[in-house]
Amino acid sequence: MNRRSFLALAAGGAAAASAAALRHGWAAGPRGSINAAATSLVRSQAGLLEVDLVAQETPIRIPGTSGRALTYNGLLPGPMLELQPGDAVQIQLDNRLNQPTNLHYHGLHIPPSGTADNVFLRVAPGQRQSYKFALPDNHPAGLFYYHPHHHGTVADQVFGGLGGALLVRGDLDRIPEVQAAQEEVLVLKDLPAANERSGSGVMLGREGSILSVNGQVNPELKVAAGGLLRLRLLNASNARFWRLALEGHTMHLIATDGGSLEQPLPLQELLLVPGERADVLVQMASEGGRFRLKNLPYRRLGRPGMGGMGMGMGMGMGRAGSGQGQADVIATVSTNGAVAPQPLPQRLLAVEELPSPPRTRRFVMNHGMAPGMGVAFLINGQSYNHARIDTRVQLGDTEDWELVNTGVMDHPFHLHVNPMQVISRNGRPEPYRAWRDVVLVRAGETVRVRIRFSDFAGKSVYHCHILDHEELGMMGNILIEA
Repeated sequence: MNRRSFLALAAGGAAAASAAALRHGWAAGPRGSINAAATSLVRSQAGLLEVDLVAQETPIRIPGTSGRALTYNGLLPGPMLELQPGDAVQIQLDNRLNQPTNLHYHGLHIPPSGTADNVFLRVAPGQRQSYKFALPDNHPAGLFYYHPHHHGTVADQVFGGLGGALLVRGDLDRIPEVQAAQEEVLVLKDLPAANERSGSGVMLGREGSILSVNGQVNPELKVAAGGLLRLRLLNASNARFWRLALEGHTMHLIATDGGSLEQPLPLQELLLVPGERADVLVQMASEGGRFRLKNLPYRRLGRPGMGGMGMGMGMGMGRAGSGQGQADVIATVSTNGAVAPQPLPQRLLAVEELPSPPRTRRFVMNHGMAPGMGVAFLINGQSYNHARIDTRVQLGDTEDWELVNTGVMDHPFHLHVNPMQVISRNGRPEPYRAWRDVVLVRAGETVRVRIRFSDFAGKSVYHCHILDHEELGMMGNILIEA
């Protein structure tokens, strides 16, 4: 399918999205209006994190929205969960929606089976599901993400508001300079405006025009002049790419999806694709002031052959054409008081180098027509089939995967359970090692990633994390065999 045909079908998809939103209408029955800016922190105690999560539609007070959203425990974003390696986790999910749902622990290295990160569980409306698992003793510190992942309803539910941050503490947090920084977790979420039912349409991936940070529109963060600010950033959007820049400051990347880098990487801007997370340190100006955190324009729809025009790893400059449009101010950082200038860390943590493996697989992402579906998004020419095993791997093996995007728009590729290292983009070596679970593959780009299938056997999935694309078929089943 060529670009012109795709755009024509995508325009028609907006009307289909409106119909789908009505067809999948969310259940009413809220307990009362809530302040959407509020959030709550649930920490593990004595090696156990125990929490009940109620998924339901709730009134919200966010200017410009319809006044309703899908929430966990009446909070947008949902409660922030904080764990230590080795902790036991017990979560009770109560589904008060009128759609089936479940939970995915995005980025955690835990079993894909039973009541751990099992995305094949189905929690029907009115039902409850207990999730129980243990975090490995050697689990890396990082920012992770919980959200629904029931195929057929996941895009509606994430677009509607469901999701929350999950922190694992560890060695990165104990580096003295990192420990001294003021930490702020920012959950980035776009929401549909009042009477905005479909955003840009399901085939492009729905975006809402209300940009929220922790459930607030343009909140203010206060930090001491000269101090270090640690921003822990989570893209909790259904399809929106967030291209971030902090006025007058350099951001220093210290961690990606899967944990720490080896040393800070200076950036003038940071691109986060859906489901992606990053930690940055900012040395605040000693003279103080007010500084805007901006979301710069980014065009997700491109053309084959444009793949090498960014800086790789989803970081840095957007692709050609992304500079058109206007930047949005999503938060303001203002100084309050002053401290002696705080230094950045010189070294962080070692990142293991995976050896070159004997096996390479190829995964081609594109869109086309599928029998009985119309337009579908495909991996290796196939639309998702729940009953089919697309990829079999051996527990303990390391493999290279070539992720090839022959379509006309960018796709963020997400693998459950096991993290990846990007080796090269269009044959050019990646400049630094990092663990990731979401990898941006631009239109026309080939990205080689390296994966070690460690610890846990079972069935899981890989997919595009533009969740409308996953629903339209861009997902595969993987079986890790012991």
